[in-house]
Amino acid sequence: MPLELIADAPGHAILSSYEEQPLAPDEVRVKSLFSSVKHGTELRGFRADTPDASDRWDSKLRLHRRGESTGDTFLRNLGNMCLGIISEVGREVETLEINDRVFAHLPIRETHTLAAERLQKAPSDVSPQAIMYWDPADFALGAVRDGSVRLGDRVVVFGLGAIGLMVAQAARLCGARWIVAVDPIERRRAAALCHGADMALDPTKTDAGLKIKQLTDDVGADITFETSGSYRAFEDAMRSTCYAGCLVSTAYYHGDQGLRLAGEWHRNRIQVISSRACSEPLPQTSWTFARIRKESLALLVEGRLQADDLVDPIVPFARAADAYHEINEHPERSIKLGIDHTLQ
Repeated sequence: MPLELIADAPGHAILSSYEEQPLAPDEVRVKSLFSSVKHGTELRGFRADTPDASDRWDSKLRLHRRGESTGDTFLRNLGNMCLGIISEVGREVETLEINDRVFAHLPIRETHTLAAERLQKAPSDVSPQAIMYWDPADFALGAVRDGSVRLGDRVVVFGLGAIGLMVAQAARLCGARWIVAVDPIERRRAAALCHGADMALDPTKTDAGLKIKQLTDDVGADITFETSGSYRAFEDAMRSTCYAGCLVSTAYYHGDQGLRLAGEWHRNRIQVISSRACSEPLPQTSWTFARIRKESLALLVEGRLQADDLVDPIVPFARAADAYHEINEHPERSIKLGIDHTLQ
């Protein structure tokens, strides 16, 4: 029987067998070639340690009901994106054929059986790694648009996971003159320097806010982006932002670290924007999440956003559960986990 990666309890991943479902007339069967994980959102659910797990989200009121159980249960699928090859086609499917390379938002498993309309054909000259970055590119594009990055702007990106690395590149495409990347993880800082950043800072060794002010004639960055979900990084971003400048956050903050809204917040009139590209309506009504997705994919296909070396580590499917535990317990050892189903 084929295997899939699931969480059978909070914080615990296993490879588990499943049964292939019969193929419906409008469905295709896909054999997985390459899969990836969405570290931020997905690991929240995996750990079950945020209000999403403890306080029910009321979609009508758009708030969490404190203390109300969510009924969140395990088992749950793990993984976010998959590139595969079609191995079977339902009799009513006309748009896809056997051996077509396709991709979609799908969990990590050896095969997928789903409606043909849910899949997109993969461009022949685009790497699996670039396709895996479609999701973070969506939210990076939304953040850069929300922050209105303009020609000549000074930009600082706090948090160099997949979204942060895409934000740095997208800001450069928008005309940012000077981009600083901030993260305590060395491999992520190195990646940022290879992909658009002019400077990379380790916030555990440098007062990022002070350094940014000193490097900008005591002014600060025009726009800062916080993509890590760290309260400390949010504070450093505030301290780095110029008077009446803009701080854009794509992150979900949780835990009991606390946030100190001290003098910089009170005195500098910093404009804070919570950015989430899939929360509609978007600020500019001519843009929808569908348009964001189309544009971010085009930027990856055209090579204007680069991701070929940003899936790290890459492991065979047989090691998926161990690798998942590794990225959860040791984030310093990864950027974005990739699963190569063709490796033994």
